[in-house]
Amino acid sequence: METDTQKADFWFDPICPWAWITSRWMLEVEKVRPVQTSWHVMSLAYLNLQQHEEKDLSEDYLERMRQAWGPVRICMAAAAERGEDILLPLYSAIGTRFHNQQRRGDDAIIEALEEVGLPRRLLAAAQSTDFDEAIKKSHHLGMDQVGLDVGTPIISVDGHAFFGPVVTPIPRGEAAGRLWDGVVLVASTDGFFELKRTRDRRPSFD
Repeated sequence: METDTQKADFWFDPICPWAWITSRWMLEVEKVRPVQTSWHVMSLAYLNLQQHEEKDLSEDYLERMRQAWGPVRICMAAAAERGEDILLPLYSAIGTRFHNQQRRGDDAIIEALEEVGLPRRLLAAAQSTDFDEAIKKSHHLGMDQVGLDVGTPIISVDGHAFFGPVVTPIPRGEAAGRLWDGVVLVASTDGFFELKRTRDRRPSFD
C-alpha cells in the first residue's frame, strides 16, 4: 500500500542563516518521510522596512535590510526566467556560499547562478525593482498565514502554517523525521501558538 505524499510549502529569504538550517532539515525530512516541498521566496527586507517605525530599528540594521533586497530579487528573477523549480537549486547554491563558506558579494552569486545554469546577467536584478511586486505577492502568500510578528522560514502543510522550526545543528536521518512529526502535530492543534526558549548557540551548518 502506497503512502500518500504530504505536500509542504516553504518560504525563505536566502540571507537568513536560521532559514538555511531549516531548509537543509527539510531536505532531510524528505528522505525519511513521504513529504514533497515546494519552495517560495519571502523578503526580510520588505518585512522589516515596512515595519521599521513600529520596531524602532537602528539605521545600521535598516541599511543591511536595504542590501538584503538583492539576493531575493535575483531568486525571483531566476523563477521568472526558469520557473519555480529553479528556486531550490539556486537557493542551495547561494546558501552554501553565503552560510557554509561565509562568502557574500557578487562573485559568490555569479558562481551560484552559473552552477545551476543561469546567466550571470540575472545579477542585475539585485539593483532593479522589476520583481518587487512579485516578491511581495509571494511574501504575503506565506506571511499572511502566520502574522507579522515572525520571520523566515515559514512552512505550510495540510492547511496549517507556522514559523520555524529554529534549530541547530541540522537534524539528520530519523531525528529529522521525528522533529517533523512533532512540528506538524503541534501546528495542527487548534489554538496552539508558540513554543520558545532562548537561543544559547550560534547557527551550525554541519
